[in-house]
Amino acid sequence: MPSPVSADRSAPQPPGRGSVEALITQTRRLKGDMVAVRRDTQDDGSDPEERWQRALYDLALHQLDDLDAHLAQLRDGPVPAEAEPAVFPAVRPAPAGTPRGSLLSRVGSAEWNFLTDEASWSGELYEILGRDPDAPALTLDELPSLVLDEDRPKLTALVTDCLVDARPIDGEFRVVRPDGSVRTVHMMGEPVLGPDGGTTSMWSVLRDVSELRRHRRTVRDSHDSLQHHRSRAQTEHRLAAELQEAVLPPWRGSLRLPHQGPRTLDLAAHHLPATAGTLIGGDWYDALELADGATLLSVGDLTGHGVAVASGMAMLLGAVRGMAMVGTRPGELLGLLNQLLDATVQPALGSAVCCHYRPEDRALVWAQAGHPAPLLYRDGTGSPLNAPDGVLLGATTGATYGETEVTLEPGDLVLLHTDGLVPDHGSTSAMDRLRDLAPRFGAARTAQDCVRTVVEEFGGSEREDDACVLVARVTG
Repeated sequence: MPSPVSADRSAPQPPGRGSVEALITQTRRLKGDMVAVRRDTQDDGSDPEERWQRALYDLALHQLDDLDAHLAQLRDGPVPAEAEPAVFPAVRPAPAGTPRGSLLSRVGSAEWNFLTDEASWSGELYEILGRDPDAPALTLDELPSLVLDEDRPKLTALVTDCLVDARPIDGEFRVVRPDGSVRTVHMMGEPVLGPDGGTTSMWSVLRDVSELRRHRRTVRDSHDSLQHHRSRAQTEHRLAAELQEAVLPPWRGSLRLPHQGPRTLDLAAHHLPATAGTLIGGDWYDALELADGATLLSVGDLTGHGVAVASGMAMLLGAVRGMAMVGTRPGELLGLLNQLLDATVQPALGSAVCCHYRPEDRALVWAQAGHPAPLLYRDGTGSPLNAPDGVLLGATTGATYGETEVTLEPGDLVLLHTDGLVPDHGSTSAMDRLRDLAPRFGAARTAQDCVRTVVEEFGGSEREDDACVLVARVTG
């Protein structure tokens, strides 16, 4: 039976040298592009998606390195017969001076001759397995002694299928080197059949794929971590959204208050989510009819995002409602909210506006805590109200909050909002955009129409945070 490197075994001719060189050039160009992209990828260890992306880059680079090395072996062709015994498969040894563990030293070959009971290994296989190159090659009966106990049945099945059923070998197992290190080896080979159809020998190419498997594990672990992170984020987003919807008054349509007397305010509100759609913040709006016939209007924003922030917002809104129902004035109410935030286990910052409207004299008494002032629209013009003193909630212990009173007129419109509504809030252009809504508000029939105008103007804006808007129109 001819040896594995005889004419019969080498009938399929390798690609031309020029075509292989072209493939090598393309591979190295792609490697260069991949290195450049990976270098531009930031990784501070905190973002699971970035860790997963970098792991994929590392795996791709490793596989491109392997491809480059194997193409080089293909280009250089088989070792001349006089350079190595013919029993070895056509695997070219690494050039002199190749560092241990380099790509070109990670592919070895072996043949087991069953007629002579001889085994022949290439030098690279000795290095892969960590064996002394002067020691005799192990027979197939001895080879399992290098393999981890749990992988021995796998190797036995590969060899048995090859010897008994003449099946090609294609599988992996882990070996323990004399220094105790474990390497993963991928074995590919074929049986060599005699004239009677029996297996006379078995040859194989063995490749050290330990680094490749390590990179794949990193990708898998990073992907699992990313999926867990996304699943947790989706769950938190859903819980925060449900909590927000449960606490805030309905915004689809005008706000309906259980008025006991003539209706004096036309109210409407809307919540605008962040552009990203995944951030649930601590913004709130509220309209509450009090026992004396007055109405409390409030908007606010607790810094941060997620379930904890939505829960904190619900706590503050509940406190606002409770204190307002017992007659607490806006300035005093904000002072008590500040104490509440200061006493929480997890300190937080927030801003708010509280307005107390008395219908009998159309007086609007209001206070603010580091929040944009309400805008008053009258006679076709709009401008912010003069703000009383007030610092952010939770910023300092014992803060006091001033109050300002303004008398409204029939047809006046007051707009309260959180600062996520207008990008670059506080700039002249942002305030101009809000003021310029006055003519459109004047033409609107209801508060809900005014809210729609706000959503049309600002709903498509790029917002990093969610926002709330509350419109109160004096009807009598």
